[in-house]
Amino acid sequence: MGKSPFLCLLVALFLVAASVRGRFISEFPPDLISDGLKHVGRPSFLRLGSLSASQTCEQTYGFLPCTSSVLGNLFLAIVYGYLMFEAATCLATGSELLLTLLGPGIIGGLFLPILGALPDAILILVSGLSGSKEIAQDQVLIGMGLLSGSTVMLLTALWGSCIVVGKVNLADGSASTGCDLYGSGVTTDQQTSHAAKIMIISVIPFLIVQVPKIFHLSSGSRLVVLISLIVSIVFLVSYCIFQVYQPWIQGRRLAYAKRKHVISGLLRHLHRESLGKLLTIDGEPNIPLIKKLFKRIDVNSDGVASANELRSLVIGIQFVGENLDPDEAVDKMMDEFDTSNDKVIDEKEFVTGICDWIHKAKNAVSYKGEFIRSVVSGYHEMTKVEYDTLLDASDEVVEIVDNPTWVITKAVFLLFLGTVIAAVSADPLVDAVDNFSGATGIPSFFISFIAMPLATNSSEAVSALIFASRKKERSSSLTFSEIYGAVTMNNTLCLAVFLGLVYVRQLTWDFSAEVLVILVVSVVMGLFASFRTKFPLWTSAVAFALYPLSLILVYLLDYVFGWS
Repeated sequence: MGKSPFLCLLVALFLVAASVRGRFISEFPPDLISDGLKHVGRPSFLRLGSLSASQTCEQTYGFLPCTSSVLGNLFLAIVYGYLMFEAATCLATGSELLLTLLGPGIIGGLFLPILGALPDAILILVSGLSGSKEIAQDQVLIGMGLLSGSTVMLLTALWGSCIVVGKVNLADGSASTGCDLYGSGVTTDQQTSHAAKIMIISVIPFLIVQVPKIFHLSSGSRLVVLISLIVSIVFLVSYCIFQVYQPWIQGRRLAYAKRKHVISGLLRHLHRESLGKLLTIDGEPNIPLIKKLFKRIDVNSDGVASANELRSLVIGIQFVGENLDPDEAVDKMMDEFDTSNDKVIDEKEFVTGICDWIHKAKNAVSYKGEFIRSVVSGYHEMTKVEYDTLLDASDEVVEIVDNPTWVITKAVFLLFLGTVIAAVSADPLVDAVDNFSGATGIPSFFISFIAMPLATNSSEAVSALIFASRKKERSSSLTFSEIYGAVTMNNTLCLAVFLGLVYVRQLTWDFSAEVLVILVVSVVMGLFASFRTKFPLWTSAVAFALYPLSLILVYLLDYVFGWS
């Protein structure tokens, strides 16, 4: 929730204003035009054009800036990519607001996964809508590049990075700072393995649509595309229903919300007990005061806070009427702060943990006063609403907050803005990527494969890395479950959009190499995660290696062996 909705509003207003004019239409028949930018079929590889050109360019919506130069199109691609990132951030912020108020049932199981994949789906849709059928056949490569690039990035670069960031000693679970390839790594729970198996099942529509290519059938490809589209929609609906009603997903979210509420209550209590401010005048944690608070908790002055000393602190917090057991709260505090896993919390761990949660409190609430009281109180109330809502979600009881109308209004506002920004930015982004491809001779697939997932998945990736850095089995399990879930949505929702586009516009399905990459990475990483819960550090090297190998595989199959 760190992004300001006002930035989203300004971006949306600009883009809405930009979209009120239609795209210029050439006076010449489209089949007689050859401007050097649009290519039917796949362009030659690595043909670098001039950095500046004299050709005229076509303004998207008849208003937005355009260019025919390499650097100009690179700049536009970066700008529109950033707008897509802002759209994804607005959608995520609005979704979280709805989650805290309405609970995870329909919102968490159905609404949030779809919203998370919405920017990718819109870009895929736009890539094949504009222009003639020939231009759409050319530009749809951008959509396929985004689809395969997003899946590969999540299961290789992000997956491997989470292993590196979240590694612990596999023998005892203590924090690991070395590079022990076999003794350090990440541990997940059995439910995460189930999520990986679901991800493997979700690739079935890719196999179906490849049947004519596999068996060299000259007819029936359009029917197969329709069948694959129907299967992908059925899988999407089934997966969403599974997420709504599967109890372990609800329990995991409830445990996470409970832990946040315990720490927010601790911050509020420590502020009340302190004689100064937990924040300095610069808005940073007051380290000397936090150390004094630790010494107050350390009753026997042995330099560490034991479970009994923490229990006394928790009892003093008095979570009255908040359904939190003191022993459970102590366990969660120990789990959160004890990074060395020695069953006690030393001063350094205490200071690091308090500072970390102060920063989270500042980023979570929408206002920041001079005193920490407003931040801590606001964060505590927010986590209480989230926790109580999740606790009652099974009975569909909605928590009553002071101003639910404002929360819902703000959430809907952000969701609307995110959708508008994504919808309006998608077309110029696709045009910029396509024009950059034409100006440089680099196939648009490779540009979209590498660059566009960074725009639509960056906030998700940063969140996953932060969560993995906590070096706990629970946080690692949730991190990798989210990765497998995102890939499953790519293989269902995004693929359904792509197949619908191919079927409606009667495009040719000619993506054998790209589909093979998705299948290989999804199945290899899915099988890898389905039958084990411990992932040594060396497994990250396997994931990292799959990323460049995927690009090399597509290049060899398409441009050396001529699959397309």
